Amino acid sequence: MNIYFRSIPVLLLFCFLFRPAQSMAQSFETPVEYLDYIGKANEQLTLKYMVYLSSISHGKSARKVEKRRLEVLDAIHNTRMNIMGMPPFKGDKSFRDTTVAYLKILNSVFNEDFSKIVNMEEIAEQSYDGMEAYMLAQEKANEKLQEAGKRQSETQKQFAKKNNINLLENTSELEAKMKIASDVMHHYNEVYLIFFKSYKQEAYLMEAVAKKNVNAIEQNINSLQTFAEQGLEKLKTLNPYTNDASLVTACRNMLNFYKEEAKKSAAISDFVLKEENFNKIKKKFDSKPSSSRTQQDVDEFNKAVNDMNAGINSYNNTNNELNKKRAQALDAWNSTVKRYMDTYVPQQRK
Repeated sequence: MNIYFRSIPVLLLFCFLFRPAQSMAQSFETPVEYLDYIGKANEQLTLKYMVYLSSISHGKSARKVEKRRLEVLDAIHNTRMNIMGMPPFKGDKSFRDTTVAYLKILNSVFNEDFSKIVNMEEIAEQSYDGMEAYMLAQEKANEKLQEAGKRQSETQKQFAKKNNINLLENTSELEAKMKIASDVMHHYNEVYLIFFKSYKQEAYLMEAVAKKNVNAIEQNINSLQTFAEQGLEKLKTLNPYTNDASLVTACRNMLNFYKEEAKKSAAISDFVLKEENFNKIKKKFDSKPSSSRTQQDVDEFNKAVNDMNAGINSYNNTNNELNKKRAQALDAWNSTVKRYMDTYVPQQRK
């Protein structure tokens, strides 16, 4: 007898949550009932995680939805206990035990890996290395889940084959949503890391300007230009998501702004130098009584004043221009990211 049954998918990133199963005080007369029980548990719990993913992808940080992660841990524990209580099917306990082992891995990933990811989120914004490590931790957690899912899927196929069940490989609505969410976030992460490297470098430049450290200003200007140019080259190699190049375009516009900022920041560096020179000459000029000042002293001071005034005008004009362009580019970037997420990440509500 050939019985057709839809297979349990190998879960991708953002699809590994489980809802507590019902009481195990029941028997399984047919292999279809056995598969159906585990399959429905998987589908219901995947739905729960899609709610979690949807919250994160549509504006909420991992920390803001930390309560849901803890709820997921409870759900995984309860489901694991229930599956452990399932009897072997006609002496075959492989599918049950593999599912239990799978749930054990899920528990470890959500309890340890994802907990670290939540903590890393707080420091990720502080440096490019921190952000890269944060995203790498997400990828590693995902790899563990995918590998566990593959092992469970293979055991399911073996169970089905042994019991003359043909698994249908059609994709459910939830499976489709999970695949879309994974692809959407992968593209976003690729582009975001390129953006963030120059974004953070600009912040270091601003800190150097605030401290009026000329050497640091010059170093950070050079680094900003280098990172922006490197980022523009990397963008050329990225494939847009479903032919939507909006994220790449918005990132390219940001990097072009950072290149322009690096070039025009020479006026800022020049102003800091003129300010240092003016303060030295003024201190020297003020230290002399007016009766002791020579014409050379007066000429030197007046020249420093004129240079300072010219430097202030150049600085203000450059700063105002850069502030305006920065605000426009960042607004465009943020709105593009929001539109991208709202358009492509599937909305999932309870």
